[in-house]
Amino acid sequence: MVMALDIDRTLQFRHGATRVCVGSDLLVEAGRLCREIGGFSRALVVTDDNLAKTYAAPVREALDGAGIASDLAVVPAGEGSKSVEQAEQLYGRLADWQVGRDGLIVAVGGGMVTDLAGFVGATWLRGMATVLCPTTLEADIDAAIGGKTAINHARGKNLIGAFHHPRLVVIDTRCLETLSQRDLVSGLAESVKHAVITGESFFAWHEEQASKILDRDHDTIVSLIEQNIEIKGGFVARDEREESGVRAMLNFGHTIGHAIEAWARYRLRHGECVSLGMVAACRLSEALHLIEGDAATRIEHLLHLLGLPTVLPERVDEHAIWELLKHDKKVVKGSLRFVLIEGMGRPVLRSEVPEAAVRDAIAGLQPGPK
Repeated sequence: MVMALDIDRTLQFRHGATRVCVGSDLLVEAGRLCREIGGFSRALVVTDDNLAKTYAAPVREALDGAGIASDLAVVPAGEGSKSVEQAEQLYGRLADWQVGRDGLIVAVGGGMVTDLAGFVGATWLRGMATVLCPTTLEADIDAAIGGKTAINHARGKNLIGAFHHPRLVVIDTRCLETLSQRDLVSGLAESVKHAVITGESFFAWHEEQASKILDRDHDTIVSLIEQNIEIKGGFVARDEREESGVRAMLNFGHTIGHAIEAWARYRLRHGECVSLGMVAACRLSEALHLIEGDAATRIEHLLHLLGLPTVLPERVDEHAIWELLKHDKKVVKGSLRFVLIEGMGRPVLRSEVPEAAVRDAIAGLQPGPK
């Protein structure tokens, strides 16, 4: 029996194409879907130790049932696994199993797993076919789309990476049923980011549908995923390798957000840090007189409505955050580059932002006295 899909479309890019399938109970169809994109004989399934016996197991069964022999590589859960050491271990597994160009790397997990496995797929044999089975909302709407792969370095997040589009993305909405509320909410930060940089319509949709989103209403979640895929795919198609500045707009909230994430040693979720970064970016936009009216207030209110943080949970070392910012991968000619806004749907890139304004924006995130 062929399962009906909520979404089945192919995103076309200059350097590759990605088929995106969304539906309920879709992991058990992963083997059939992999067969439809190519004649692969073997697959290394990469997951973390929280998912090996849950979501990775049915994927392996589906692959085996489709005649694709599978092996399993399990990495420790957490951002610390996005490392050179874990990548090297995966290279070793591929070498031991003699995986060639008739092989697949299949990632089953959240953003950490899709980033790590995607990076290994991008660099093994100068690039091999990759299939992503994201299990978190953040990975569904952001990490799995667009071909950015990366591992971290001690100096910062995602500093070692490559562009490599997955051949297939399999999004099983049932995975979101077991996602903690904190992780669901964290993923919504990327959706809010997309809404801010695209305009009023999608932003207002979030305001109107907030309760249904948080209640995980199936049709609403599918609509959220679909709209985000369209937006992310559109930005990527216009500037696939971040050469014109268009794709860089997707970094709204990420410059200061990544610095906070690195400072906290990933105790905070990625989306929580992006939320804080968006608040800081709005305040920078106001300080530079780019926006007027209630845009910044509406953005902060929506983040709060969805349960995302707008104030740090604990005080941070502001000097340390500044030092981390200087090593951000978005530094151009020695100058930090920020995505700011002139209004809803009007993101702008700004360099040479006064240091004092940046420091004030960071200080504005500090919690008040207890």
